[in-house]
Amino acid sequence: MLAFLQTNTPIVIFNQIVVTLLTVCFLYQVVFFVIGALRGEVAPPKAKKLHRYAFFIAAHNEEAVIANLVRSIKDQDYPSELIEVFVVADACTDNTAQLAREAGAIVYERNDLARKGKSWVMDFGFDRILNEYPDTFEGYFIFDADNVISRDYVSKMNDAFDQGFHVVTSYRNSKNFGSSWISAANATWYLREARFLNNARNICKTSCAVSGSGYLISSSVIEGMHGWQFHTLTEDIQFTTFCAIHGIRIGYAPAEFFDEQPVTFKASWKQRMRWTKGFYQVFFTYGKHLVKSTFRYHRFAAYDMFMTIAPGMLLSLISMLANATFLIVGGLSHGFLATEVEMQACAASLIMTFAMMYQTFFILALLTTIFEYKHIHCAQKWRLVTNLFTFPIFMFSYIPITVAALFLKVDWVPTQHAVNVTLDEVMQGAK
Repeated sequence: MLAFLQTNTPIVIFNQIVVTLLTVCFLYQVVFFVIGALRGEVAPPKAKKLHRYAFFIAAHNEEAVIANLVRSIKDQDYPSELIEVFVVADACTDNTAQLAREAGAIVYERNDLARKGKSWVMDFGFDRILNEYPDTFEGYFIFDADNVISRDYVSKMNDAFDQGFHVVTSYRNSKNFGSSWISAANATWYLREARFLNNARNICKTSCAVSGSGYLISSSVIEGMHGWQFHTLTEDIQFTTFCAIHGIRIGYAPAEFFDEQPVTFKASWKQRMRWTKGFYQVFFTYGKHLVKSTFRYHRFAAYDMFMTIAPGMLLSLISMLANATFLIVGGLSHGFLATEVEMQACAASLIMTFAMMYQTFFILALLTTIFEYKHIHCAQKWRLVTNLFTFPIFMFSYIPITVAALFLKVDWVPTQHAVNVTLDEVMQGAK
């Protein structure tokens, strides 16, 4: 009993509060994981109508990859007369526009250097399409130039869209899993997001989240906004948050597309720094609205998005810093400010925190690899094993990113793409 009282100190109580708070807040994601594992992939009923769609592709100096995406769209098992492809070549200094036209796309060229970023490209492109093709399309697919899509992609998305969703997201896979430990880690995260988050959300009849590209928006939404109104560094998360607040349910379809993952840590750092800064922008802009929507209108999707954009990693970091500070100060005071038992508790807390985080990410990577093995196209099978151990290290790197993005100015910088592979090469396990 005496030992318990000695360890039941303020710092120990603080640690218990943090652990309890994180567990309560994110326990629902564990439930989602179990549901995604046990229920498998959703299968929307076959559509009663074949809808007419437009693909919207924002491209900046993408001559290495743009043609492969356009060709994969043209090669769908869906009636070609119901699909149109639009590419906005944004301030390009290469042959992106020409190659996109040769592949069969309608190309708009934009040269606005003052307003940089995909969101402004989308606003420009939708304004042109709505004016030049009024009342033509029922929905718009949003894609990045480095993507390629499976041959049944539109058919599966049409099945979900026909159920009445205004927004539908899809299965985000990667075309270069085996390029490096960085690309493998990124790919694992998106496989997990597709199967164990969006797929599970759809099964539970709550709203999903769009991520980067590979999603479909009803023309009624685009026309209602008169273009695109979301201009943070993460316009996809901002749009998802907008939908959660206003009760617009985002559906999911197991339609597979592939995008290119960063290969180097430096490129990944820049990309994730922009994402994290964008999450902060959305959190500080919409956080109170999400709370209001959660409690006043009982929208679980609003709570889900609040947990998604809230800096949970920051809370873990604060806990670790508090324990480390207490440990250092206690050691320097030679027992005056902290007893030996308290310092041992702090040291144990730090070790356990890192151990539990590593274990959690390892298990997440392991289960994702097992359940989604058929979706991993990688010629080097050893990469699947090594990724289990390097994935947690990749996730640990979010700790400094979370802190840096809070204080540093982050601008939109285009991601360079160079993995020039076709859909068939991806399926064969291209690097």
